[in-house]
Amino acid sequence: MTPQTSLSSTGLDLSRLSFTLRNHLPFTAELEQSIPLAGDASNRRYYLLHLSMAPVTSVILMQLADPEAFKVSEEAVSGAGGEATELPFTNILKHLQQKGVQVPVLYFYDESCGLLYLEDFGDVTLAQAWQKSSPGMGEDLYCQAVDQLVHLHLQASHPSTVPCVAFTRSFDMPLYLWEFDHFLEYGVVARDRPMCVDDYVPVREAFKEIAEWLTAQPQVFTHRDYHSRNLMVDGERLGVIDFQDALMGPVTYDLASLLRDSYISLDEGLIDRLIARYIAGMRQNLSLSQQSAMLLHDPVAFRRLFDFTSIQRNLKAAGRFVYIDRVKGNSSFLASIPQTLKNVRANLDKYPQLHRLRTHLSPYIPEWR
Repeated sequence: MTPQTSLSSTGLDLSRLSFTLRNHLPFTAELEQSIPLAGDASNRRYYLLHLSMAPVTSVILMQLADPEAFKVSEEAVSGAGGEATELPFTNILKHLQQKGVQVPVLYFYDESCGLLYLEDFGDVTLAQAWQKSSPGMGEDLYCQAVDQLVHLHLQASHPSTVPCVAFTRSFDMPLYLWEFDHFLEYGVVARDRPMCVDDYVPVREAFKEIAEWLTAQPQVFTHRDYHSRNLMVDGERLGVIDFQDALMGPVTYDLASLLRDSYISLDEGLIDRLIARYIAGMRQNLSLSQQSAMLLHDPVAFRRLFDFTSIQRNLKAAGRFVYIDRVKGNSSFLASIPQTLKNVRANLDKYPQLHRLRTHLSPYIPEWR
């Protein structure tokens, strides 16, 4: 049977795909159909390969691409600018597998073509499952996501037999400031709102103060994009994807990504319960550093760190969404900017020490008017 495909225009070699499926995976398979999938915000491409005569009915094909210009610049300030000896995706995948995190199985990496054959977690993201679920079922899904995050932080923060690239890079002052500047460049200036010096100086000073405070906090292994579109609901499992940018970061970063999501607006009461669940789960680890233990036993301090982390994370995301539109010609993320900036405004309103930042930033954020 001749495989159905729409890959010919991508430059992928169908005969090579078929040969690989027959000879290089842990099982033999025949290619029946290949379907391009909607990608993420990166330059990578994804395809669903339907199979026959195999123990699984499908695999995901990930096609690598050259790093984007902003990613090269970002990596240079995160400590990851050195020459890599292994693809970060495969390196971090091995580490997370050893730590029992629900990441996809890598069946084969065709390095010469930049093609990775991965386990298929299905096509239902946490965001989609949440939108279709009852309130009780939705909360259960988010409890599962928080429990998985606790496991990731407690287990993956310790070395495995695989030297993991995530331990060589971290959120620090240069990276925080780079991301704040990325927001100013694209979230403000690129939207035709150049900032006058009387506003820029106090805004930049406030960003520096937030960055200094976040840098001083306890760090854990950080997925960096742990949100509702990167968690796949696969039956009873919650699969974790898009982890290749992992690094060491503040204990609240992934939690802020999940609960102050750009794509899902959670009820404040639910957020409170999920934060409490995360803290309770993390407290079970007796090997936490003294600084981490103190933070986890001070709910007020932890919530303040969560809120400040959310501000940084959401501003970075808002700027990135404009970048994706202006530089990459993909406008699909623009609709998420109002929710993202709404999260920022709520946290700026909450803390008097941030009101000055709110005052000087507000004239450039039309969503706040």
